[in-house]
Amino acid sequence: MRRRFSGAGAAAAAAAIAIPLTLAGALAVPATGHEGHSHQADQDQGHAGHDHATGTLRTGGSGHGYGYEADGRKTGDRKVAAADSPTFQKVTLNDRPGEPMDLAVLPNSDVLHTTRAGVIWRNDARTGVNSVVGKIDVYNHDEEGLQSIALDPNFSMKKNNWVYLYYSPPLKTPKDDPATLSINEGDAPLEGKPWQFKKYKGYIQLSKFKYANGKVWNGTERKIMQVPVDRGICCHVGGDIVFDSAGNLLLATGDDSNPFESDGFAPLDERAMRNPAFDAQRTAANTNDLRGKILRIKPKAGAKAGYTIPKGNLFKKGTPKTKPQIYAMGLRNPFRIEINPRTDDLYVADYSPDANTADPKRGPAGHGKWAVIDKPSNYGWPYCATRRLPYNDYNFATEKSGKKFNCKAPVNTSVHNTGLRKLPPVVQPEIWYTYPKSKQFPLLGEGGISPMAGPAYQYDKRTEKQKQPVAWPRRFSGTPLLYEWSRDWVRGVNVKRNGVALQKVIAGIVTDNPMDMEFGPDGALYILEYGDGYFAENPDAQLSRVDFLGGSPNRSPKPKISADPVNGKKPLKVQFSSKGTKDPDGDKLRYKWDFNGDGKFDATGRNPVHTYKKNGLFRATLTVTDVGGKHRGRHASADIDVLVGNQAPVLEFVTPTPEDTFEFGDVVQYEVKVTDDQPVDCNDVTVTYILGHATHGHPQSTAGGCTGSLRTTVPGGHDPATDDLSAVFVAQYSDGRQAGSAEVRLQPSGSN
Repeated sequence: MRRRFSGAGAAAAAAAIAIPLTLAGALAVPATGHEGHSHQADQDQGHAGHDHATGTLRTGGSGHGYGYEADGRKTGDRKVAAADSPTFQKVTLNDRPGEPMDLAVLPNSDVLHTTRAGVIWRNDARTGVNSVVGKIDVYNHDEEGLQSIALDPNFSMKKNNWVYLYYSPPLKTPKDDPATLSINEGDAPLEGKPWQFKKYKGYIQLSKFKYANGKVWNGTERKIMQVPVDRGICCHVGGDIVFDSAGNLLLATGDDSNPFESDGFAPLDERAMRNPAFDAQRTAANTNDLRGKILRIKPKAGAKAGYTIPKGNLFKKGTPKTKPQIYAMGLRNPFRIEINPRTDDLYVADYSPDANTADPKRGPAGHGKWAVIDKPSNYGWPYCATRRLPYNDYNFATEKSGKKFNCKAPVNTSVHNTGLRKLPPVVQPEIWYTYPKSKQFPLLGEGGISPMAGPAYQYDKRTEKQKQPVAWPRRFSGTPLLYEWSRDWVRGVNVKRNGVALQKVIAGIVTDNPMDMEFGPDGALYILEYGDGYFAENPDAQLSRVDFLGGSPNRSPKPKISADPVNGKKPLKVQFSSKGTKDPDGDKLRYKWDFNGDGKFDATGRNPVHTYKKNGLFRATLTVTDVGGKHRGRHASADIDVLVGNQAPVLEFVTPTPEDTFEFGDVVQYEVKVTDDQPVDCNDVTVTYILGHATHGHPQSTAGGCTGSLRTTVPGGHDPATDDLSAVFVAQYSDGRQAGSAEVRLQPSGSN
């Protein structure tokens, strides 16, 4: 049956799939060792190759070479040392990480990584076992949840075990009432009066917690600071955390502004009845607001809460209409930042607006940016994309364009501004690029714009003396990495006085929507990958480690694991198998098994049998180690879930279905069927509407109940006929023990 929802409902083409999940956000289905991705690795684009005799990139006539800006600085891609991909190996550490957000590598090379839903995972470097070590209750609407994790700069497993989290606490923010099918109380109104917006005022919390005995202990929380946020409406929370050499904490915050009704240009909507979230001047351009900024503070030591203000920020403490925490301003969504621990240079990448092309009456096309910040600065948003690319003032009431903003002396005249009118001059970033291939930086390629600031490797000669060395070579030392979430590549940035030079890094290794990167104490690069999908655990999501093998040609094994059966009632006898496990070098292998995920090995051999006598969800792990020669002893792991007793609920969409059609702006009626071996409480079912854009998405609204409705937002600045837009609906439900989800992706009417 084909239906057309108009005004009261909507839907369209795509597939609805039911995916049972564990409470930790991992797939509760049979699994094997990670096979890698179907995507191609970063490929040369016809303008560069690798000269194996010299170890440098060679460029063709139409390829790399130099570019020049108006001020005469050299820019672009130069002949520099290139990563020889055959000398690198990618080892999967956790291929079911939930919806991955951020990672932190401990001094013993264990890895803590987080999910938006509030789960904290640990990968044990010694055993390869993945386990949940913490859970934070969070508010989930659009992009909010648990954002980041970072270690105290003096972290040690014995004396200082503080870890920092940046998360959205539940508070008393309105949420959808399943009993009111036509109203979503969790969505802030797009238009209204101040008192109607006030109840959606919230904050994102920066706190530190003790990590001890393999757990993050919620009861040890020490609150550091709060960043305001307007809830119930999308987007841009930022949230990355780094520390400088003096122990100052730097926190990136997004502009907390809705980008979808400004035609892909700057959101400057000051209309009286309009939700203030449509005006980024109230945050990023506001000297008296913490959003759209890099904040720099000094957390109090030990178990003390709070912080002090260090010297050297953008505004001195006590300056009227300013926040002394601000180090840099004028940022849209600086999702990833990193710092060079030897120079304290701060690397910041800022996401782009969605306008595909420039409009002389509105402003430039969307531009992503990468900057080196070594002093307090203003990067211009929402008045300027760069120092030379101003936006036009625009009246959303009359739909008339005004003059271009003055990037040398911007002025904030917004009715929502609570700070200074006259702002610092806009600073030019080191790298800027839009959707087509950049003339200045051709090695960036073309496509979506999602820049991420990566770490600068610090070579340590001691890492070469490890029994199984994985450390990157000296030639990368001090080189910051820039990676692209949309374009799936990693670049090295050589910063020079007269510009920057780019190089391909690990070009032969797939990175699928890289979410976070960090070098570990062993000198290897740890990567958290989001995979292709929408605000859930995606099939290609994983935590991995990229090893350099130049001094040790021995490679890690590639394990496979399977089990039969993977669910049933106790006592459950399970036959495990390592069939398909291989060693790339043909080495002999040693097999160890942890059947319950407690970090203790329970059996050896290739195909053991284990009987589960208690109910529960058990993550069984196979760890394989190569033996018999120099640099042997490398290990890798694969795991699989075994569910005993209570079964995971299975969800499916009754409506919308793939045969339905819709147009953006319609209200989509939904019905979700939940099948479970426990009584189903429809009040615990949530359905989230996500504006899908190619392989990523922007969550817009969440409703509750097995039946209900969600309004599809009108994507300003996008063309559904050409921009690969869709409406994605994700249903989730937990019975208190296990969880499940389902997804349907709908194409708008008239699209291919």
